[in-house]
Amino acid sequence: MPEFDSAFLALQQEYYNARAPEYNEWWERRGRYDHGPEANAQWFREQEEVYAALAGLHLTGHVLELACGTGNWTGLLARTARQVTALDGSAEMLEINRRRVQSASVEYLQSDLFRWQPERTYDAVFFGFWISHVPPEQFDAFLDKVHQALRPDGVVFFVDSRRDPLTTTSDQPLPPEEETRYVRRLNDGREFPIVKRYYEPAALRAQFEQHSLAVEVRETERFFIYGWGSPRGA
Repeated sequence: MPEFDSAFLALQQEYYNARAPEYNEWWERRGRYDHGPEANAQWFREQEEVYAALAGLHLTGHVLELACGTGNWTGLLARTARQVTALDGSAEMLEINRRRVQSASVEYLQSDLFRWQPERTYDAVFFGFWISHVPPEQFDAFLDKVHQALRPDGVVFFVDSRRDPLTTTSDQPLPPEEETRYVRRLNDGREFPIVKRYYEPAALRAQFEQHSLAVEVRETERFFIYGWGSPRGA
C-alpha cells in the first residue's frame, strides 16, 4: 500500500477546500502568519525576487497553471499570456481566483491533479507551491505529465517553500526533516494531514533532468525555492 493513499490525499484536498477563504493570510503575512515587521519585510522582498524571475521570462501564448489556488500568480501570468488555463482541485479556490483576477483570457478547470492527464501541449507550464504536496511515489509521474504538457520549445516555471519555521505559524511547528506527513491547522482549530516535502536545488534539478526537463533552480535567501527551464534538447 502506498504511504499516501487516496483517502489521505482526499483529506489533503478537503483541507485546501476549507482553507481557501484564509489562504491569502499566509501569502500576505496576516493573522497567524504575521511574524513582525522585519521577517515580513524579508518575505515580501523574496516574493519580489520570484516575481521578477517570472516576469523576466515574459511567458506568452497559452500557459497552463497547475494548482492555481486563489490567483496570486494567475493575474501575473495573464498579463503576458494570450490565454491561461488555470487548473485546481478545489472549487472554492477557483471561485476566489475568478473573483480576484477577472480576466477574459483565463479559463478555469477543476481537476484532481493526481488524476489529471494533459490533453494538449502548452507554451508554458507554471506551478506554485504544489510539488511540496506531491507524495514521493507520485512525483515522477507528475514530472512526466509536465513534460507531456510542454511544447518542445516550451518553458516550465515553479516556486515552492524552503524549510524555515517562519513559513508557517508558531502553533504548527515543522516536522522532523525526514518526515513527509504534516498536520495543518485552520483558524477555527480544525486539523488535517497533508504531504509536505522540501527540496534542495541539486536534487530537484536532477529529478527534473530524469524526465528530460533541463531547469535552473535557485533559492531566495530564506523562504523560497524556484526554477525555470525547458524540455531537454529544445
